[in-house]
Amino acid sequence: MIKAQFENLYPHSHASFIVNAFTLEKFDVPYHFHPQYELTLIVKGSGKRFVGKNMAGFDSGDLVFLGSDLPHSWKSENTVRTETVQSVVVQFEKNFLGPEFFDKPELAEINNLLKMSVFGIQFIHDGAAAAGEKMKLLAGQKNAFRKMTMLLEILYDLAKSGEYILLDQDATIAQQHNSHKERINAALGYIVDNFRNDIVLNKVASLANMSPNAFCKYFKKMTNKTFVETVIDYRISFAVQQLIATDKAVSEIALESGFGDISHFYKLFKKRMNMSPLNYRNSFQKSL
Repeated sequence: MIKAQFENLYPHSHASFIVNAFTLEKFDVPYHFHPQYELTLIVKGSGKRFVGKNMAGFDSGDLVFLGSDLPHSWKSENTVRTETVQSVVVQFEKNFLGPEFFDKPELAEINNLLKMSVFGIQFIHDGAAAAGEKMKLLAGQKNAFRKMTMLLEILYDLAKSGEYILLDQDATIAQQHNSHKERINAALGYIVDNFRNDIVLNKVASLANMSPNAFCKYFKKMTNKTFVETVIDYRISFAVQQLIATDKAVSEIALESGFGDISHFYKLFKKRMNMSPLNYRNSFQKSL
Protein backbone atom coordinates (compact mmCIF):
# COMPACT_ATOMS: atom_id res chain seq x y z
CA MET A 1 0.00 0.00 0.00
CA ILE A 2 1.37 3.39 -0.98
CA LYS A 3 1.61 6.14 1.60
CA ALA A 4 2.76 9.65 0.82
CA GLN A 5 6.44 9.57 1.68
CA PHE A 6 8.72 12.41 2.65
CA GLU A 7 11.84 12.33 0.50
CA ASN A 8 15.20 13.80 1.51
CA LEU A 9 17.08 15.09 -1.52
CA TYR A 10 20.69 16.20 -1.38
CA PRO A 11 22.72 17.34 -4.39
CA HIS A 12 26.28 16.14 -4.86
CA SER A 13 28.97 18.15 -3.11
CA HIS A 14 30.06 19.65 -6.44
CA ALA A 15 26.54 20.84 -7.40
CA SER A 16 23.84 23.04 -5.88
CA PHE A 17 20.92 21.29 -7.57
CA ILE A 18 20.03 17.82 -8.86
CA VAL A 19 19.66 16.71 -12.48
CA ASN A 20 18.86 13.08 -13.24
CA ALA A 21 18.11 11.25 -16.49
CA PHE A 22 16.25 8.00 -15.82
CA THR A 23 15.78 4.93 -18.01
CA LEU A 24 13.47 2.45 -16.29
CA GLU A 25 11.29 -0.56 -16.98
CA LYS A 26 8.26 1.49 -15.93
CA PHE A 27 7.29 4.57 -13.95
CA ASP A 28 6.23 3.47 -10.48
CA VAL A 29 7.17 6.54 -8.47
CA PRO A 30 5.73 6.41 -4.92
CA TYR A 31 3.30 9.14 -3.93
CA HIS A 32 5.73 11.44 -2.14
CA PHE A 33 6.69 15.04 -1.41
CA HIS A 34 9.84 17.04 -0.65
CA PRO A 35 10.74 20.69 0.04
CA GLN A 36 12.57 21.07 -3.27
CA TYR A 37 10.98 22.38 -6.47
CA GLU A 38 10.85 19.79 -9.22
CA LEU A 39 10.77 20.01 -13.02
CA THR A 40 9.95 16.66 -14.66
CA LEU A 41 10.05 15.85 -18.37
CA ILE A 42 8.68 12.54 -19.63
CA VAL A 43 10.95 11.69 -22.56
CA LYS A 44 9.30 8.35 -23.26
CA GLY A 45 6.33 6.65 -21.63
CA SER A 46 2.68 7.08 -20.71
CA GLY A 47 0.35 6.50 -17.79
CA LYS A 48 -1.30 8.42 -14.97
CA ARG A 49 0.13 11.44 -13.18
CA PHE A 50 -0.97 12.43 -9.66
CA VAL A 51 -0.27 15.98 -8.43
CA GLY A 52 -1.91 16.98 -5.17
CA LYS A 53 -5.55 16.00 -5.71
CA ASN A 54 -5.28 16.11 -9.51
CA MET A 55 -5.11 12.98 -11.63
CA ALA A 56 -4.45 13.11 -15.38
CA GLY A 57 -2.96 11.04 -18.14
CA PHE A 58 0.57 11.72 -19.32
CA ASP A 59 2.47 10.85 -22.47
CA SER A 60 5.90 11.45 -23.99
CA GLY A 61 6.73 15.16 -23.90
CA ASP A 62 4.79 15.80 -20.69
CA LEU A 63 6.46 18.64 -18.75
CA VAL A 64 5.41 19.54 -15.21
CA PHE A 65 6.80 21.99 -12.64
CA LEU A 66 6.02 21.20 -9.00
CA GLY A 67 6.24 23.50 -6.00
CA SER A 68 7.71 22.74 -2.61
CA ASP A 69 5.95 19.99 -0.61
CA LEU A 70 3.40 19.29 -3.37
CA PRO A 71 2.78 15.50 -3.34
CA HIS A 72 3.15 13.74 -6.69
CA SER A 73 3.47 10.38 -8.40
CA TRP A 74 3.81 8.90 -11.91
CA LYS A 75 2.42 5.46 -12.76
CA SER A 76 2.99 3.64 -16.06
CA GLU A 77 0.15 1.83 -17.78
CA ASN A 78 0.27 -1.00 -20.30
CA THR A 79 4.07 -0.99 -20.50
CA VAL A 80 5.53 -3.55 -22.91
CA ARG A 81 8.17 -5.56 -21.06
CA THR A 82 10.76 -5.17 -23.80
CA GLU A 83 10.41 -1.38 -23.82
CA THR A 84 11.74 1.19 -21.36
CA VAL A 85 10.51 4.56 -20.14
CA GLN A 86 12.66 7.68 -19.81
CA SER A 87 12.51 10.96 -17.93
CA VAL A 88 14.63 13.96 -16.99
CA VAL A 89 14.12 15.34 -13.47
CA VAL A 90 15.55 18.58 -12.05
CA GLN A 91 15.22 19.36 -8.33
CA PHE A 92 16.37 22.47 -6.48
CA GLU A 93 15.70 24.54 -3.38
CA LYS A 94 14.56 28.14 -3.70
CA ASN A 95 17.79 29.38 -2.13
CA PHE A 96 20.11 27.08 -4.09
CA LEU A 97 21.83 30.18 -5.53
CA GLY A 98 21.74 32.10 -2.26
CA PRO A 99 19.14 33.79 -0.05
CA GLU A 100 16.84 36.24 -1.86
CA PHE A 101 18.46 35.44 -5.23
CA PHE A 102 15.10 35.17 -6.98
CA ASP A 103 13.87 38.36 -5.29
CA LYS A 104 16.05 40.45 -7.61
CA PRO A 105 14.05 42.59 -10.09
CA GLU A 106 15.74 40.93 -13.07
CA LEU A 107 14.31 37.58 -11.93
CA ALA A 108 10.77 38.74 -11.19
CA GLU A 109 9.25 36.43 -13.84
CA ILE A 110 10.99 33.36 -12.41
CA ASN A 111 9.99 34.35 -8.88
CA ASN A 112 6.35 34.51 -10.00
CA LEU A 113 6.76 31.06 -11.58
CA LEU A 114 8.05 29.68 -8.27
CA LYS A 115 5.06 31.12 -6.43
CA MET A 116 2.61 29.72 -8.99
CA SER A 117 4.17 26.25 -8.77
CA VAL A 118 2.29 25.62 -5.51
CA PHE A 119 -0.56 24.50 -7.79
CA GLY A 120 1.57 22.26 -10.00
CA ILE A 121 1.99 23.49 -13.59
CA GLN A 122 1.77 21.46 -16.78
CA PHE A 123 3.37 23.23 -19.74
CA ILE A 124 1.88 22.52 -23.16
CA HIS A 125 2.35 23.09 -26.90
CA ASP A 126 5.43 24.80 -28.35
CA GLY A 127 6.70 26.16 -25.03
CA ALA A 128 6.80 22.70 -23.49
CA ALA A 129 8.49 21.20 -26.55
CA ALA A 130 11.23 23.87 -26.61
CA ALA A 131 11.88 23.62 -22.87
CA GLY A 132 11.88 19.83 -23.11
CA GLU A 133 14.66 19.88 -25.69
CA LYS A 134 16.71 22.18 -23.45
CA MET A 135 16.16 19.84 -20.50
CA LYS A 136 17.60 16.94 -22.50
CA LEU A 137 20.67 19.06 -23.21
CA LEU A 138 20.86 20.04 -19.54
CA ALA A 139 20.92 16.37 -18.52
CA GLY A 140 23.95 15.78 -20.74
CA GLN A 141 25.83 18.95 -19.80
CA LYS A 142 29.07 18.31 -17.87
CA ASN A 143 30.14 21.89 -17.19
CA ALA A 144 28.71 23.01 -13.84
CA PHE A 145 28.47 26.70 -14.78
CA ARG A 146 26.75 25.93 -18.08
CA LYS A 147 24.35 23.67 -16.20
CA MET A 148 23.38 26.49 -13.87
CA THR A 149 22.85 29.03 -16.65
CA MET A 150 20.88 26.50 -18.71
CA LEU A 151 18.53 25.85 -15.78
CA LEU A 152 17.94 29.58 -15.30
CA GLU A 153 17.24 29.93 -19.03
CA ILE A 154 14.72 27.07 -18.92
CA LEU A 155 12.97 28.58 -15.90
CA TYR A 156 12.87 31.98 -17.60
CA ASP A 157 11.41 30.52 -20.80
CA LEU A 158 8.73 28.70 -18.83
CA ALA A 159 7.97 31.83 -16.80
CA LYS A 160 7.39 33.78 -20.02
CA SER A 161 5.24 31.06 -21.56
CA GLY A 162 1.49 31.54 -21.52
CA GLU A 163 0.86 27.93 -22.50
CA TYR A 164 0.22 26.05 -19.27
CA ILE A 165 -2.41 24.34 -17.12
CA LEU A 166 -2.66 24.65 -13.33
CA LEU A 167 -3.13 21.12 -12.02
CA ASP A 168 -4.27 21.38 -8.38
CA GLN A 169 -5.96 24.75 -8.35
CA ASP A 170 -7.07 24.86 -4.73
CA ALA A 171 -3.58 23.83 -3.50
CA THR A 172 -5.02 23.05 -0.08
CA ILE A 173 -2.37 20.44 0.69
CA ALA A 174 0.85 22.33 -0.01
CA GLN A 175 -0.36 25.28 2.07
CA GLN A 176 -0.97 23.22 5.22
CA HIS A 177 1.39 22.90 8.18
CA ASN A 178 3.80 19.95 7.88
CA SER A 179 1.97 17.88 10.51
CA HIS A 180 -1.27 18.23 8.53
CA LYS A 181 0.47 17.51 5.22
CA GLU A 182 1.71 14.14 6.43
CA ARG A 183 -1.77 13.04 7.50
CA ILE A 184 -3.55 14.26 4.38
CA ASN A 185 -0.85 12.94 2.07
CA ALA A 186 -1.10 9.52 3.74
CA ALA A 187 -4.83 9.53 3.01
CA LEU A 188 -4.35 10.67 -0.58
CA GLY A 189 -1.65 8.07 -1.07
CA TYR A 190 -4.16 5.42 0.00
CA ILE A 191 -6.69 6.78 -2.52
CA VAL A 192 -4.11 6.84 -5.33
CA ASP A 193 -3.30 3.20 -4.66
CA ASN A 194 -6.84 1.94 -4.06
CA PHE A 195 -9.49 4.12 -5.71
CA ARG A 196 -10.17 1.46 -8.37
CA ASN A 197 -10.84 -1.10 -5.64
CA ASP A 198 -12.82 -1.15 -2.40
CA ILE A 199 -11.92 1.71 -0.06
CA VAL A 200 -11.80 0.78 3.63
CA LEU A 201 -12.41 3.85 5.79
CA ASN A 202 -11.04 2.22 8.94
CA LYS A 203 -7.75 1.52 7.18
CA VAL A 204 -7.23 5.03 5.81
CA ALA A 205 -8.25 6.55 9.17
CA SER A 206 -5.62 4.41 10.89
CA LEU A 207 -2.96 5.89 8.58
CA ALA A 208 -3.79 9.27 10.09
CA ASN A 209 -3.92 7.77 13.60
CA MET A 210 -7.55 8.85 13.98
CA SER A 211 -10.96 7.27 14.44
CA PRO A 212 -13.06 7.06 11.24
CA ASN A 213 -15.46 9.77 12.43
CA ALA A 214 -12.68 12.15 13.51
CA PHE A 215 -10.79 11.48 10.29
CA CYS A 216 -13.78 12.34 8.08
CA LYS A 217 -14.27 15.67 9.87
CA TYR A 218 -10.54 16.40 9.73
CA PHE A 219 -10.27 15.56 6.01
CA LYS A 220 -13.19 17.85 5.15
CA LYS A 221 -11.68 20.69 7.20
CA MET A 222 -8.25 20.34 5.55
CA THR A 223 -9.33 19.83 1.92
CA ASN A 224 -12.78 21.47 1.69
CA LYS A 225 -14.15 18.16 0.38
CA THR A 226 -15.39 15.03 2.08
CA PHE A 227 -13.29 11.88 1.82
CA VAL A 228 -16.02 10.17 -0.22
CA GLU A 229 -16.22 13.13 -2.63
CA THR A 230 -12.46 12.94 -3.16
CA VAL A 231 -12.58 9.20 -3.91
CA ILE A 232 -15.41 9.80 -6.40
CA ASP A 233 -13.38 12.58 -8.06
CA TYR A 234 -10.53 10.16 -8.73
CA ARG A 235 -12.89 7.48 -10.01
CA ILE A 236 -14.76 9.85 -12.34
CA SER A 237 -11.46 11.30 -13.64
CA PHE A 238 -10.22 7.80 -14.42
CA ALA A 239 -13.51 6.92 -16.14
CA VAL A 240 -13.35 10.08 -18.26
CA GLN A 241 -9.87 9.18 -19.48
CA GLN A 242 -10.97 5.63 -20.28
CA LEU A 243 -13.99 6.89 -22.24
CA ILE A 244 -11.70 9.08 -24.33
CA ALA A 245 -8.75 6.73 -24.78
CA THR A 246 -10.48 3.34 -25.22
CA ASP A 247 -13.51 1.77 -26.89
CA LYS A 248 -14.39 -0.28 -23.81
CA ALA A 249 -18.05 -0.64 -22.87
CA VAL A 250 -19.31 1.91 -20.34
CA SER A 251 -20.21 -0.89 -17.93
CA GLU A 252 -16.65 -2.24 -18.09
CA ILE A 253 -15.19 1.23 -17.49
CA ALA A 254 -17.50 1.73 -14.51
CA LEU A 255 -16.25 -1.44 -12.87
CA GLU A 256 -12.58 -0.71 -13.67
CA SER A 257 -12.97 2.78 -12.17
CA GLY A 258 -14.05 1.38 -8.82
CA PHE A 259 -17.84 1.62 -9.13
CA GLY A 260 -19.47 -1.64 -8.09
CA ASP A 261 -22.95 -0.36 -8.98
CA ILE A 262 -23.21 0.65 -12.66
CA SER A 263 -26.45 2.61 -12.21
CA HIS A 264 -24.79 4.58 -9.39
CA PHE A 265 -21.88 5.32 -11.73
CA TYR A 266 -24.26 6.70 -14.38
CA LYS A 267 -25.94 8.90 -11.79
CA LEU A 268 -22.68 10.32 -10.39
CA PHE A 269 -21.12 10.78 -13.82
CA LYS A 270 -24.12 12.73 -15.12
CA LYS A 271 -24.14 14.87 -11.99
CA ARG A 272 -20.42 15.73 -12.36
CA MET A 273 -20.19 16.01 -16.17
CA ASN A 274 -23.74 17.18 -17.03
CA MET A 275 -24.17 14.34 -19.54
CA SER A 276 -24.18 10.57 -19.65
CA PRO A 277 -20.90 8.63 -20.13
CA LEU A 278 -21.90 7.61 -23.67
CA ASN A 279 -22.86 11.16 -24.63
CA TYR A 280 -19.55 12.38 -23.22
CA ARG A 281 -17.63 9.91 -25.38
CA ASN A 282 -19.65 10.83 -28.48
CA SER A 283 -19.24 14.58 -27.92
CA PHE A 284 -15.49 14.17 -27.54
CA GLN A 285 -15.21 12.13 -30.74
CA LYS A 286 -17.26 14.72 -32.66
CA SER A 287 -14.89 17.47 -31.52
CA LEU A 288 -11.87 15.76 -33.10
